[in-house]
Amino acid sequence: MVTIKDIAQRAGVAKSTVSRYLNGGSVSQKTRAKLDEIVKETGYTPNTFAQSLKAKHTKMIGMIIPRLDSYSANEVLASIDASLRDQQYQLLITNANQSIEREIENIYTLAKQKVAGIILMATIITEAHRKAIAEVDIPVLLLGQVGEGLHTISHQEYEAGFTMGSYAKNLGHKKYLYLSVFKEDVAVGQLRAQGVLDALKEGADRTVEVIETSFSFQEAYEQALVILPSTQATFIICATDNIAMAVLKAAHTLDMSIPQQFSLAGFGGYATTSIVTPSITTVKYPYKELGKVAVEQILELVSGKPMKEHIALPNRLEIRESTVPF
Repeated sequence: MVTIKDIAQRAGVAKSTVSRYLNGGSVSQKTRAKLDEIVKETGYTPNTFAQSLKAKHTKMIGMIIPRLDSYSANEVLASIDASLRDQQYQLLITNANQSIEREIENIYTLAKQKVAGIILMATIITEAHRKAIAEVDIPVLLLGQVGEGLHTISHQEYEAGFTMGSYAKNLGHKKYLYLSVFKEDVAVGQLRAQGVLDALKEGADRTVEVIETSFSFQEAYEQALVILPSTQATFIICATDNIAMAVLKAAHTLDMSIPQQFSLAGFGGYATTSIVTPSITTVKYPYKELGKVAVEQILELVSGKPMKEHIALPNRLEIRESTVPF
C-alpha cells in the first residue's frame, strides 16, 4: 500500500510538502506537476479519514435515513455514497427508524462527529427539526420534503399524483379506492394524495374512497385483507409501491384476480413491481438522480456557495399489466 512517505521519497520532497499538495495548499508548479505524475502512476488514494482528524471539519457527510428496509431510501443512499466517494468524501449513516425523536437526536449526534454537512430524509418537518438545524450551525439538506426557509430537494409529488389520477380516470373506471398515508407527511400524505384526488374529482357517476394505511408492508397487507372483500372499487391506487405490493399479496391470499377484479397502481418505480405477476403500474421516481443532485448541493453548501432553496425532480408514469380499461 502506497503511503505519503513513499510519495515524498519518490518526489524527493518532505512529507509536509506532499500533505500540503493533497490538501490543496501552496506548492510550486514544478513540484505539483511531479506529484501529479507520481500519484497517477501509483494510484495513490488519500486517507480522507486521517485528513479529517486534522481538519476543523471532516471530509465526511452525515446522512439520516427513515428506515433500513426502504427501497427508495436505499436507492438514494447508494447513489449518494458513490457520488461522495468520487469527491473523496466519506458517508456516515444513521437510522431514525421512522421516529421523529431519533431524527432530531441524530442531527445533534452527527454534528458532534464534526461532519461537514448533513443530508436528512425526513418524514415530516417540525419546529424541533428547525431548532436542531439552527443550533448545529452546519449545512443541512432535506430530501423528500419541503420546508420553508430550509434547503430541500423533493420530487414533483402533486404532479405525480395528478398524472396517475388522470390515467386512471381515462381508463373509464367509476369507483376508486385511494390508500393514503398519514397527512403529517406533506409529500406523500398531502401533495401526492391531492394530485390524485384533483384528477379524480367526484362526479355524478364517479366516487373516490380514501383510506389511510401504513408505510409498513405487513401492516398494509393485514389491512388490505380486511378491505378487499368489501370494496366496490374497480381501481385501487396506493400511495407507494410498497403498499401496492401488500395489496397484491392480499389479493393472492384472498384468491382475487388483478386486473380482472380490480386494477392496481402505486408510486415509486420499485424494481420488484416489474417482476411480480401481474407487473404493477407505477410512477417511477429518479432516486439515483436525487442522490447525485443531493451530493452536488450539499457540497455547494459546505463550500459556502449559494443554492436554490428548493429543487423538485420530475417523474414518469410506467404502465404495466395491473391496470386495464373498465
